[in-house]
Amino acid sequence: MEKWRCTICGYVYDPEYGDPDGGVAAGTRFEDIPDGWACPVCGATKDQFEKM
Repeated sequence: MEKWRCTICGYVYDPEYGDPDGGVAAGTRFEDIPDGWACPVCGATKDQFEKM
């Protein structure tokens, strides 16, 4: 699975780990995260992430 980087703060979303604190289970592809999800570090929206 591909990792995605926040272009604002550099946080890397890794589907292997998900974002449990943000309600995203491990194994969830970035494309399958709900649109309302935001970067857990800076609050950036999904459209501010780029594929690594």
